[in-house]
Amino acid sequence: MPRPTQWAGQALFYTAAALVTGGFATWPTWRQHPPELAQIKVSFAHGGARQTDCRRLSAEEIAKLPPRERRPNDCARGRVPLRFELLLDEQPVLRAELHPTGVASDGPARIYEKLAVPAGRHTIRARLADSGRAEGWDWESRVDVELRPLQNLAVDFAPDRGGFVFR
Repeated sequence: MPRPTQWAGQALFYTAAALVTGGFATWPTWRQHPPELAQIKVSFAHGGARQTDCRRLSAEEIAKLPPRERRPNDCARGRVPLRFELLLDEQPVLRAELHPTGVASDGPARIYEKLAVPAGRHTIRARLADSGRAEGWDWESRVDVELRPLQNLAVDFAPDRGGFVFR
């Protein structure tokens, strides 16, 4: 049977261990994001245009194919890379060339970026070229926002909803 001094020693040890653990859990304070800044998060996945146009197969070409592989068009799988640009108050803060994913480069191109920006009133413009064009943009959206410190603004791309979505 343990003596009272052993119980007291064990209680003292556990108290000290709890205080050390609690101290390291709360100190030093660490912030992932500076408290005076806002954050813009750009995150989307989008498939660009095909590298080559689909070719319509003739009736003879379709007949030569095995029955389960018959299709009206012959389409290459590869997709073009996307060009993306984000401007804050007409100054570029993010430029990226997004390459398609997948072994055959036929999957969507993806982006996930976090940008710390000053809080306050800003004009944000997002641009995307998904057709393979070298100049100009296929999609462009502009929004005026008032960003508060520590606020997160998400920029998404949804072509079925008209392009860029800011939330």
